[in-house]
Amino acid sequence: MEPVYIVGAGPGDPDLITVRGLDLLRSADVLVYTGSLVSMALVARSPAAVKVNSHGMHLEDLVNLMAEHIRAGKTVVRLHTGDPSLFGAIVEQIDGLRAQGIDVVIVPGVSSMNAAAAALQIQLTLKDVAEALIVARPAGKTLEEDEIRELSRHRATLVIFLGTERMEEVLSRVECPPTTPAAVVYHASWPDQKIVRGTVADVAARARAAGITKTALLIIGGVVDPGSRERRRSVLYS
Repeated sequence: MEPVYIVGAGPGDPDLITVRGLDLLRSADVLVYTGSLVSMALVARSPAAVKVNSHGMHLEDLVNLMAEHIRAGKTVVRLHTGDPSLFGAIVEQIDGLRAQGIDVVIVPGVSSMNAAAAALQIQLTLKDVAEALIVARPAGKTLEEDEIRELSRHRATLVIFLGTERMEEVLSRVECPPTTPAAVVYHASWPDQKIVRGTVADVAARARAAGITKTALLIIGGVVDPGSRERRRSVLYS
């Protein structure tokens, strides 16, 4: 039997899928995609006879659907937003498919984190500013506790997913100076992309004033300040 292909769709712009991902999309008999988080323009590029929006589906139903089509000899592509390895909830699907004797191949994608950095025209790591990158999410319906307070103590760029609705509460808990640069990027790479820059003290208010209430990334750290690159020079070009 063929495996199920779990493909990263990229951050939103349909041109930001990988070449291999697009090839699989075009060869799919069955396309199972993650609802409004995946561009419908990308979904339209697949000639698959069966296209299923998985929004609201239970895990067991999703796994059984893919397994049924695999056993029928179909090529099944599971299209995830961004890169499947970042908050993609793929492990449960992999375990469920393997329990039915079906293998999985994962095709990486461009994360919204990368698209946000591109939109801001920044490096997520920068010499003498932030030599490390921390990716986190706040506690919520599916996470009882988080470590954002502890993680914010590091001299690193902090990227927070899935926290737009609780942005004020998240920012009240970070333990870095209120003047620390911060940015909120809504729908990175989508046509309606919005970018808001500020500091830990004011970026939430600025984002709300811009109408941002969901589907955004919060980036905190010195790399967000455009002036930081003017003060640094990479040894690669010295």
